[in-house]
Amino acid sequence: MRYLRSPSLRQWLSIANPCRRGIATTCRAVMLPRFGGPEVLELRSNVDVPDLKPNEVLVRARAVSVNPLDTRMRSGYGRSIFEPLLPLILGRDISGEVAAIGASVRTLNEGQEVFGALHPTAVRGTYADYAILSEEELTSKPVSVTHVEASAIPFAALTAWRAIHSTARITEGQRLLVVGGGGAVGFAAIQLAVAVGCNVTTTCGTQSVARALAAGAEQAVDYTAEDVELAIKGKFDAVLDTIGFPEIERMGINFLNRGGYYMTLQGEAASLTDRYGLAIGLPLATSMLLKKQIQYRYSHGIEYSWTFMRADSEGLHEIRRLSEAGKLKIPVEKTFPITQVREAHTAKDKKHIPGKVVLELD
Repeated sequence: MRYLRSPSLRQWLSIANPCRRGIATTCRAVMLPRFGGPEVLELRSNVDVPDLKPNEVLVRARAVSVNPLDTRMRSGYGRSIFEPLLPLILGRDISGEVAAIGASVRTLNEGQEVFGALHPTAVRGTYADYAILSEEELTSKPVSVTHVEASAIPFAALTAWRAIHSTARITEGQRLLVVGGGGAVGFAAIQLAVAVGCNVTTTCGTQSVARALAAGAEQAVDYTAEDVELAIKGKFDAVLDTIGFPEIERMGINFLNRGGYYMTLQGEAASLTDRYGLAIGLPLATSMLLKKQIQYRYSHGIEYSWTFMRADSEGLHEIRRLSEAGKLKIPVEKTFPITQVREAHTAKDKKHIPGKVVLELD
């Protein structure tokens, strides 16, 4: 049997506290045994907690947020990848405390409050009392925010970070257009861009205009009341499209300066592999992306990409710093106990709650 560091002390602690890795443990977790509506979600009380790999961290979850990816996966999005792996645990964001660490973990300690997010393709998600993340997927929780507030931030903010920092590499004085600034990723992008001195314009619904302006956007266009193409003035160095309709893509491409970057969250890889299977769908998606990249490079002189969240320790540390300083927030509209996960998903499916929803674990 393997124990962490001092064997005699750890052995005694593992018996006293089942979160230690010296013994096998179980915990509550929301399982997805098959694809479907919210009714397929099952809260089970005896789900195994796997042994930690050297670079992994066991986190006692206090709050986990409900992302659009969670409800889409539950409904069958990505089935070509996930169906052979069912049952799986949904959830990407987490805020909680470190319960145990792998042998090579150096930057985190047991008992430390942390927050972070898993990669989109993770099979054992965060809808559980205990979640496992790699060291690079976690950092210290900002002291100034609660677990509920912290859990709403990392997945959305890291998605935005990858687009505007890793891909477009925006700098002070550049102009960014965020299509869909009312959503979590779009709102995070506004705040991240403002933090480096960019001039930000966004489109959003009526209820989000004031919030976008308060976050530092120079212009917030209400797409329900205005002609977006007429209302937006000038050209941009980068466009982040969180919506993904063909008409929006056409508009966004035309708003770019030569040498600019167009980034969309709505890539075709998952939908094409779901439709045609991995063997055909993945090469087809790669071909489609390459065709668009070549087309727009020659017709408009811009770079085109599908963007998605990826672990980035530098980005997560900067997100933590901005959150601590009050410069990056993702408002939480409603919380549910983990026992009401079906109700939470139902509310999101029916759009009863437009804002961020968080599940709390006692």
